[in-house]
Parts: sequence; C-alpha cells; structure tokens
Amino acid sequence: MTIREEKPVIAALVGLGWWGRKMAALVSAGGAGMHFTHGVDPNPDASAFAAEMGLQYSQDMADALADPSVEAVVLATPHSLHREQIARVVAAGKHVFCEKPLDLTKAGAEASVALCKEAGLVLGMGHERRFETPIARILDAASSGKLGRLLQIEANFSHDKFLGLDPSNWRLKADQAPAGGMTATGIHLTDLAVKLMGPAKDVRVVCENLASSIPQGDTMSAHIRFSGGGTAYISATLATPFISRFAVFGTEGWIEVRDKAHVEAPDGWVVTEGWKNKPITVQELPPAEPVRDNLRAFATAVRGEGSYPITGEDLINNIALLEAIVRAANTGLLEQI
Repeated sequence: MTIREEKPVIAALVGLGWWGRKMAALVSAGGAGMHFTHGVDPNPDASAFAAEMGLQYSQDMADALADPSVEAVVLATPHSLHREQIARVVAAGKHVFCEKPLDLTKAGAEASVALCKEAGLVLGMGHERRFETPIARILDAASSGKLGRLLQIEANFSHDKFLGLDPSNWRLKADQAPAGGMTATGIHLTDLAVKLMGPAKDVRVVCENLASSIPQGDTMSAHIRFSGGGTAYISATLATPFISRFAVFGTEGWIEVRDKAHVEAPDGWVVTEGWKNKPITVQELPPAEPVRDNLRAFATAVRGEGSYPITGEDLINNIALLEAIVRAANTGLLEQI
C-alpha cells in the first residue's frame, strides 16, 4: 500500500455539475489518492448528490476553506470564476486543482500561476489528455527524439453533447465559453500542441454557426504557427457526433491516436503509427481512467512525492494561445500571440 492510499489528500469539491460528479465518482471509487469531504455548489438541488456521496454540502466554499482538515480544493466551475476562486483557495493556504481552461486571458493565467508558486502550493490542471496511455507515448517519443524533428500536429476533439443544454447554461454563453468548442475541447488539444511544439507565434481561426443557435458558434478550426517552427491544425466542433483524434508528424515517424469513446466513459484507443523504413501498424489499447490518473498525480505532488507534470509555463503558454484564438475567431485576422 502506498503512502497516498494510507493517507489520501483531504479535499473539497467545488462544482457538482456534470464534470464535478464524474470526478466525485472516480475519487469515491479509489485510486486517486484523494478523499472528498465537502461538496460545494450554489444550486441547492446539488445537495442531494452531496448527501449521496457523503459530502458536507454548502452553497459557498467558505466552510470548506475554513476547515483545517481540508488540504486541497478541486474546482469544477465555470471558467470565468477560476481566477477569483483560486485566489481564495491560495489565501486559505490550500492546494488547488482547477478544471480547464485555467483562465480566459494570459494575464489571468500568469496571476494564478504566480499566486500558487509564491505560496508554495501545487496547482493542478484538468488536462487529462496528457495521462491517456497513447498520448503519454507520444509525449515520450517526442521528448526522447524518437519522432525526430516535429513538423506538424493535426487534431480534432468534437462532440454534440451541448445541443440539448438549456440556453441559460453557462457553457452556451459566448463570453464564458467563446470560440465554438475551444474552451470545452479544443483547449486540451492546444495544451498538447504547446507541450510538444513550444510557445505559439500566431494563429488564424474560422468560427462559424452552421448547424445550431449556439451563441459562440458551433464549428471552429484554428491554424497555428509556433515560434520554433512547425504548425498545428485544431478543430473543435459542437454539432457533430463525438470524435477525438490527435496526430503528430516528425521526420522519423508519425503517431495518430483515436479515442473510441468520450473520456467521460473511456473505452480505449486505436493507435496508428508510421516509422521510417517500417510498415504502418495499427494497435488497439484498452480503456484507462486518465481523469483519475491526473488527480493522483496532483495528490502525489501535494504529498511531496513527485513534481506535478503540467508546469506553470505550460499553463501560461496554452492560455496565451487561447486568448489569441478567441481574438482571431472574432476578427478573422492572423493574430499574434
């Protein structure tokens, strides 16, 4: 038994909506190195779920922040709230895990990263794609040089899950979730892109409303150039059945990963690889729980047993790119990062 299993990180979960409930169920099932004791949501209807999960319910996180047994706070809340909530958590001296995106502006991301760093607190981020088995393989192949010089990324993470949402839902507010599916799904792809290729240089975006009345548009594609050379094509659509594809191309080979199901209920991956002077191969990988694995990596860092793998620099680079994508979606121009 590991130290984390013997002494899980005691945490409060803020946000008991769709994704908060996913995380609560995973943590309850074990293996995340965490234990939720508080559940926070402004909607009183969430109290029933909190009771079902054995959580102390409140509509504001003040009670959780005042509880000395709470070591960390997990934020599954609207993007526009993250900066203020992170500041409150840090002021209370607790570690924080935040759902993506960290912020909607580079300045906001820089402020939150700096707050956590100066306080000596771990800042975790809901970029579970990094913890998917085949994506971790891509990151290793890139860092080891196996892929050679990286040239291009092609990626699409789209679904139509939001078409049935009530129009009042924050996920359908153009000011809170701008640029089509960018903040819902595309942000995961840009996170991987800047991790692999470094800071972005500029971006051009097409964002249209072709099949719905979603205010932020339902069909978005971005073409990104990186400061160190290379490009990425990112698509994040809100009006097509689920697809998740990530492919990276280098001088020595390429790897394409396709998810068989949404990470909400993972069902494994199909991985196609092509290497110089070798035949193309196709492999199916079994399901895993990257959301749980990300939380476990956060808990490990909180316990001082390892460094959290998503750095503050990564977070800032990604939000700088997001901010430029939002501008480009509105202007239709080539926007500098």
